[in-house]
Amino acid sequence: MRLALVEPDIAPNLGAIIRLGACMGLPIDVIEPCGFPFSLHAVRRSAMDYADHADITRHVSWQSYETHARTMGWRLVMVTPEAPVAYTAFAFSPDDVLVLGSESVGLPAPLRTGAGPAISIPMKHGLRSLNVAMAAAMVGGEALRQMELAGR
Repeated sequence: MRLALVEPDIAPNLGAIIRLGACMGLPIDVIEPCGFPFSLHAVRRSAMDYADHADITRHVSWQSYETHARTMGWRLVMVTPEAPVAYTAFAFSPDDVLVLGSESVGLPAPLRTGAGPAISIPMKHGLRSLNVAMAAAMVGGEALRQMELAGR
């Protein structure tokens, strides 16, 4: 199980996700370009000293990342508000990558449909989205819960 962030544009949110990944044992893939100069210094305040414990891999583009993920045999699971399937109704697998978009635009349109199964977090009607770090924690927590129940 992994987390992938496509073109993150707010450094503190990426820092919070790095901290989440370190604490939960979830490797993190950062797919560039970022909306800020990516460095551990840029995320240090929110990641605190957890960045030293995180497994972070940078990728230059979605195309190169998708090729790498497919070569590794990973299933790309798109997390997007538009998906008809709730994350709580989805059956996760150990080889899943939870793919989240940027804070400003979410996942690019081509990734929302066709790149892999898509799931959403049900929300109150009329509201757009949650903070990306909160979404990563909710969906990642459910995925890890399922893996624990399955004994994986």
